[in-house]
Amino acid sequence: MDVARRAGVSHQTVSRFLRGNGGLKPVTLALIEQAIADLDYRPNLVARSMRTRRSNRIMVVLPAVTSFVPVQTLGGASAEAHAAGYMIDIVGLEGSEKIRGDRVRSLLDSGQADGVLAFTPLGEIADARPGGPPTVVVGAYDDNLRSQGFLASGGAAADIVDHLASLGHRRFLHVAGNSDWASARNRRDVYLETIKARGLESYAVVDGDWSVQSGYDTARDLPDASGVTAVVAANDFVAMGVIRGFQDRGWRVPRDVSVFGWDNEQFTQYFSPSISTVDLDRVTLGRQSMRVLLARMAGDPDPGFRPHLHPRLIFRESTAAPPS
Repeated sequence: MDVARRAGVSHQTVSRFLRGNGGLKPVTLALIEQAIADLDYRPNLVARSMRTRRSNRIMVVLPAVTSFVPVQTLGGASAEAHAAGYMIDIVGLEGSEKIRGDRVRSLLDSGQADGVLAFTPLGEIADARPGGPPTVVVGAYDDNLRSQGFLASGGAAADIVDHLASLGHRRFLHVAGNSDWASARNRRDVYLETIKARGLESYAVVDGDWSVQSGYDTARDLPDASGVTAVVAANDFVAMGVIRGFQDRGWRVPRDVSVFGWDNEQFTQYFSPSISTVDLDRVTLGRQSMRVLLARMAGDPDPGFRPHLHPRLIFRESTAAPPS
């Protein structure tokens, strides 16, 4: 096998890698991954399917598909599956947990997938299929694709306020997300609690809808005499709107006012000014969730991953000390 020859390992080791069986040393993994990249190798999934009577496909389940798509999480899961030689099908299933669970069970019974990774609850399906294709449920989103549980934590809002306060800011504004989302409510609550606990002042909390427009309108309508020197935005799109709104009225970011976003969307590092933000490392969430499924599919020990996010503040050009 060309990959084995290029990597300097046995073909059995490469096969083990492609099956996602795990247990390989990091240096071996790196050699194989580099060889696959160099050779632009693609596993012959059709031949493997005929030989093993498996589909070589993994189903990734989301609730009803909306305008919001968890791109980073799906990207991490997809990369991990492809490295193991699997294709993925992203399926949006509307309805309740039970309805989704029944639909997934039917798809598995038809042999259309060798495993299921669900980012939304599926009822009792995981316990109802002993011996069948494995299912891993990471309940990150509710029926309407709104973040919930660990994914909706607002804890990083305290870190944002503390950082801005350390720069000298004392009067803040928060442009919130849609209050139907637990993540928006949690970020708002933590923001207000931290402002109060630190003896700071919140000029206002503006109810937004996660959109660029809501940020832009807030910045445009903020009174000149508000005294606000720092804005905590519910997400990066809102932050972008806030910055553009200030720019259009002649305010300079961060010289006149600082703006902090959330989610570390790709555009934040290229926007002018680049946007300080919160990175939740959703790519790792997707990768590690998929690794659990691949291990179960291969009959290997559970990697022991427990879904959790570790927020990290990223400081860029949109934040600085307040004007003197």
